Amino acid sequence: MKKAICTILLLGIFLFNPNCTASAGMFLRSKTGVKQGHISQNNYKEIVQVFQRQDEFAKKYDIEGLKTVYSKDFINSDGFDRDVYFSLIDETWKTYPDITYKTKINKINIDGNYATVTTSETAVATTSKNIAAGAIYGELIASSDCIYYLKKVGDEWLISSEQVLRETSALKFGDARYVKMTFDTPKMVGAGTVYTSTVKVHAPNNLVVVGSLDQSGIVNPVEEPDEKFRPFSDELTLTRIFTANENNLNEYNVASVAIANADTTSDGNVKMYLNGLAFVMTRVNVIPKNNFAKVKDKNEQEIQ
Repeated sequence: MKKAICTILLLGIFLFNPNCTASAGMFLRSKTGVKQGHISQNNYKEIVQVFQRQDEFAKKYDIEGLKTVYSKDFINSDGFDRDVYFSLIDETWKTYPDITYKTKINKINIDGNYATVTTSETAVATTSKNIAAGAIYGELIASSDCIYYLKKVGDEWLISSEQVLRETSALKFGDARYVKMTFDTPKMVGAGTVYTSTVKVHAPNNLVVVGSLDQSGIVNPVEEPDEKFRPFSDELTLTRIFTANENNLNEYNVASVAIANADTTSDGNVKMYLNGLAFVMTRVNVIPKNNFAKVKDKNEQEIQ
């Protein structure tokens, strides 16, 4: 309110000051500013509508409709083009037929016919898995922070690219659904850089926890992990040292965790009862090496 009052007072000074004459140039600049503001406001509304349509198509699992908000030359930061991208969406919907999405727009920047939109997104789904004891119920919870890149094609805004800044997914079965797990890994590393990844399970001490930590490039089809399960430490942590790839691929770190009860039988043997499985995945974005970036030699600078 105070800002509005000050603006009115300032306008009053110009309106009632007889020494102030109207300038045609100022008037034209003012009209142009109003027009540009109107165009910008329309663009903002149209971009918001793009994401509203995206949500509506996703709720209906309408993949052909969803394609209409993406440009023909779409490619994301993992190098997936439009065909690969939508084949992965189709596969996800078949695997999790009840998956639901929620998108929150955090910021929109518009620069002419181009725009960037930062979002926070979540996805929730259910599934089941057969183990020795029978089928167990599972839940998928995923969250990410993204940047969408849009361009205006004719009168229509279309998504031309997408960059995932942060991404974590957890698929938990049985009692593992009620056990908290934390995954400590860098969000971005340089190609060829050595880094450490640690998963911690916050479970009661009477449970036996085993698992594995794996590294996989983000490719299609997905690479199958081959790491064998090993016991967690007394602090219920598991740590591995990885070296980021040098193939210009972003990576996933995947923690596979099995939770079991241990009972001692009458003959003194220990019997294990698996009651929970979890697969926790987090993204590590890999920065490619730039072999053309270097600091000039001091002697070379002096010669120039």
